[in-house]
Amino acid sequence: MKATENAHESLRISGLARRSGVPAATIKHYLREGLLPPEQVRVGRNVALYDAALVERVKAIKELQRTRFLPLRVIKGVLDGGPDRDADAETAAAIARVLDELASETSRTRAELVAAGLPPAQLDYLCALGVVTPDRARGDERYTGDDLALLQTLGAARRAGLTDEMLPIGILEPYVRAVRELARTELRIFREGVVPRAGARLGELVEASTKLSERLIVLLRRKTLLPTLQQMIAEASSSNAARDATHDPRGAPSTKRPARTRAPTPAKKKRPR
Repeated sequence: MKATENAHESLRISGLARRSGVPAATIKHYLREGLLPPEQVRVGRNVALYDAALVERVKAIKELQRTRFLPLRVIKGVLDGGPDRDADAETAAAIARVLDELASETSRTRAELVAAGLPPAQLDYLCALGVVTPDRARGDERYTGDDLALLQTLGAARRAGLTDEMLPIGILEPYVRAVRELARTELRIFREGVVPRAGARLGELVEASTKLSERLIVLLRRKTLLPTLQQMIAEASSSNAARDATHDPRGAPSTKRPARTRAPTPAKKKRPR
C-alpha cells in the first residue's frame, strides 16, 4: 500500500520502523506498554495502519531510553508532560539512575514466583494496583529490581506468620494511596523549590535529593511510630471510658420510670347512731 503524502498519512508498523530506525518488534513493545496509541484503521486481520506522526514519538522514546536510561513508564509521563519537558526529563533520568543503583539486578519470571508460592491472583492484584510492573521485553513476564524486592518482602511476611487472615493483600491499597500522596508532596516541593534554581546542577541535585529524602522518610517514620501508637492508645482509652460511662448505672441518670405511689385512702367517717 502506497502511503499518501498528507497530514493524515498512515503507515504499517514496518513503515514506522523504516522511518524511525527502530525495529518493528520494539515498536510493538511500545504499543503493548501504552506508549503509543492503538491503530487508526485495521484493514485486515493482520494489517493495521498507524498515524505517520508517531514516527517522531517513536524516535523520542528510543532517544530517552538511549541517552537518559529511563524506564518506559517514566518516558510515557515525560512525553505526555507540559512545557517543562526538558527539566522533567532530566529530573526523571536522575531519579531513575538512583533507583537503578539501589535496585538489585536479580530477576524472576512469573512462573518462578508462582512456583515459589506466590498466588497468581495476588500477583495480578499487585500489577493492577501499579506497585509491580512486569518486564515483557524478553517475551516472558519478568520481575526485577524493586518490584522483585517488594514481592520477596511480602513472601517474608507470610513466612514470618503474618497470614492472609491477619494482613490480607488488600491492605496495600491504603498504603499505596498514602505513599503516592507523600511522593506527590515531595516532588511538588522539589519542582517548585529546586528545579527553577538548580541550573546546570539539576541532575546532581536530583540524585542527592533522591538519596537523602529516602533516608529522611525512614527516619521520620521511626520518630513518629511510637508517639503515634501512644496517641492511638490514649484515644481508644478515652473513647472506651466515655462509652462505659454512658452504660454505667452509677454514673448515668437512671432511665427507669419512678414507681407510682398511691395516695392514702381517707378514713371513713362514722355515722352517728
